Amino acid sequence: MVKMPRWGVLSTAGIGLRKVIPAMLKTPYGQIGAIASRDPSKAKEAAERFGIPRSYGSYEELLADPDIDAVYNPLPIHLHVEWTVKALEAGKHVLCEKPIALSANDAEELVSARERTGKQVLEAFMVRQHPQWLHARELVRNGEIGDVRLVQTVMSFFNDDPDNIRNRPEVGGGALYDIGCYAVLLGRFIFADEPKRAVSLIDRDPALGTDRLTGALVDFGEGRHLSFSCSTQLIRYQTVQIFGRNGRIEVPVSLNAPQGGETEIFVDRTGEVDRSGISREVFAACDQYTLQTETAGKIFSGESSPEFPIEDAVANMRVIDAIYRSEKSGAWETI
Repeated sequence: MVKMPRWGVLSTAGIGLRKVIPAMLKTPYGQIGAIASRDPSKAKEAAERFGIPRSYGSYEELLADPDIDAVYNPLPIHLHVEWTVKALEAGKHVLCEKPIALSANDAEELVSARERTGKQVLEAFMVRQHPQWLHARELVRNGEIGDVRLVQTVMSFFNDDPDNIRNRPEVGGGALYDIGCYAVLLGRFIFADEPKRAVSLIDRDPALGTDRLTGALVDFGEGRHLSFSCSTQLIRYQTVQIFGRNGRIEVPVSLNAPQGGETEIFVDRTGEVDRSGISREVFAACDQYTLQTETAGKIFSGESSPEFPIEDAVANMRVIDAIYRSEKSGAWETI
């Protein structure tokens, strides 16, 4: 009989409380045994709210709990590698929030830690589990829109609060780390390849120091481009367009698919300006965070192998590193 992993949640971060913990509790693979915070009262409050059996006033206490098999790590980006390594060394599997690190060099520490400990570590890009993205990738693979040459992405929201962690550059704030990482990931996901070089144009908030508007062109070779813009100080919006020689796929709600609501994509096979060639494909209600938990749980329990091992996270960070280098050099940077 397969042993379901018992999770420990490392911190009371907002994404965990709002999205991931409620989603985890919807599946047998999401049994949560403990939650920790550096503020014991916050941990206790969260445990009572979600019916979690134990709460701890330090991360170390949670990692020492012998009943915890896996850890969900939603800490700020600059703490991802440190506490993920500690969890692996404590004998726990880890699902760590995106992006996995502040640089590819830092992320590579997780490859070594996995090899050393024999425990799995995964990056929490929930979009890879959503049916709309699995179907879009299938359409591309099957040649439904011809050779794909361009993935074009826009992602934005408005937040200029100086006290918000997303606006603190020293801990990994800014548009590229927060949402641009998705654009990079989805380009790699659709092209099923690694890019060669990147060039960027970045505007930084003069007071906050974070990149508030980042644009990049990422070259996958053979005439294939990822073009994206992301911003933390524009109206809330998101879309991904996938252009092939014979058609186009539009994913209008590319990241924040509703937890428990239908989603849709549009497939254009004619390019007619009256939109007569566009078909709408609808996907039944689901929760991509629940699906992410089930995928991780099956990997952690040995039922399946990871399609995207931690090396994929390192590859994603290499692209982000090149985009930041291009900001300084003003030129194409090799990935």
